[in-house]
Amino acid sequence: MNEAQIVTGDPPMGGDRSRGSDFEEFVAARSTALWRSAYLLTGDAQKAEDLLQTALVKAWRRWGSIARREAQESYVRAAIATTYTDWWRRRWNGEVPTEDLPDSSAPGAGEAAGVEIRHDVLVALSRLPRGQRAVVVLRFFDDLTEQQTAEALGISVGTVKSQTSRALTALRTSPLFAEGGSDD
Repeated sequence: MNEAQIVTGDPPMGGDRSRGSDFEEFVAARSTALWRSAYLLTGDAQKAEDLLQTALVKAWRRWGSIARREAQESYVRAAIATTYTDWWRRRWNGEVPTEDLPDSSAPGAGEAAGVEIRHDVLVALSRLPRGQRAVVVLRFFDDLTEQQTAEALGISVGTVKSQTSRALTALRTSPLFAEGGSDD
């Protein structure tokens, strides 16, 4: 199967046309929300696209066996979470943390407080350990229950609760959200 077939939902040679149509409708309806989750996990637009595409390939292969329509999105979100986890376990991404960011005095920088807040949230999320970040994104951005988050990540509900607690404590005490704004 090539990328065009996955994006458009065209089934591979001899494939089931109804499966392709159903998959195409799902991707058209939910891809923006799924990409947003992938972006919050990776912190990078291109990596988010790669992550979503990889998860959609996994979903396409099993699409015919997902019996209930309600389970389709859960399956894809679980595929995103497990693929993300696999990626950071398997390879180093080559990034080196730094305290100083490049000058962002480009035209239009700081136009709206909303942009600054989103930036601070992304920076704060990126400073969390990956497991905590995954739990926060699934619980609070994707609005999954503790049980659904545990299933998606392949961990226990107790681990979800402890990771959530630690992550929220770290976010609450982050200097990014103190009076006076951003620390970068």
